[in-house]
Amino acid sequence: MGVLSNKISREELKPGDHIYSWRTAYIYAHHGIYIGEEKVIHFTRGAGLEIGTGTVLDRYIFSSSPSHSSHNPCLRCGDQSRLDGVISSCIDCFLADGDLYLFHYSISPAIFLAKARGGTCTLAAADPPADVIHRASFLLHNGFGVYHIFRNNCEDFAIYCKTGLLVNTSISVGRSGQAASFLAAASAVVSSPLRFLTTSFSGLAAVGCAMYCVSRIVSDIGVRRDVTKVPVETLVAGSSIGEYSATATGNEGSATETATTEMDKEDSSATHLVNKLAPVVS
Repeated sequence: MGVLSNKISREELKPGDHIYSWRTAYIYAHHGIYIGEEKVIHFTRGAGLEIGTGTVLDRYIFSSSPSHSSHNPCLRCGDQSRLDGVISSCIDCFLADGDLYLFHYSISPAIFLAKARGGTCTLAAADPPADVIHRASFLLHNGFGVYHIFRNNCEDFAIYCKTGLLVNTSISVGRSGQAASFLAAASAVVSSPLRFLTTSFSGLAAVGCAMYCVSRIVSDIGVRRDVTKVPVETLVAGSSIGEYSATATGNEGSATETATTEMDKEDSSATHLVNKLAPVVS
């Protein structure tokens, strides 16, 4: 496993692998599950878009799902320009002329922090390939709820297929490392009162970096306490992922409150850690 890059060749692919490919000048990556025979199951927003905000920005920032237009459909996949939700594509359409990368599981905290860009790895352990393929195939026919760029996106789908873990509260982002990384960066820049503890540029940079790293760690699916192992058949029994989360929250109010308290403790620990660093870097 490379620290700087997770890039692999097609010959290294194995069924059940969580793969991704960077899009639009590395602004975001599109994720999916490789199931073998040159096929990838992945989650899209709709209207031919892999990802999006639902605003006019989607026209300029985010690419379309298939690499072929509706006037020139892929010979293997057909016209997928109007499909939404969980779809199956050939590896060529999934990559859309991009490079192939492998998402890593069960990595050490040191490697996790060394990979500063979110959405490439997690501390969580992956389940056996047979379980991963079963979840992805089941969701292909039953759906994965309503797309949400922060709470239920293509990376969330792939991570659920690999781990079976679902966030059971509605107060934070989903499993996506990309979303967590974006929010961690925003928090480090504008939200932390710790930026007032030092006036030097190097001190501000160190405090911001420390806040970013700690926020990424406590937001990772392998560390969070507000997650539950959910069988895919149980997940699909509700009409949407959001409905399942709401039901879980209603039926397990005390458990959710405990999870929230634990997250608060983790945030407090993160602040305490950076407080200790501030005198050193100021």
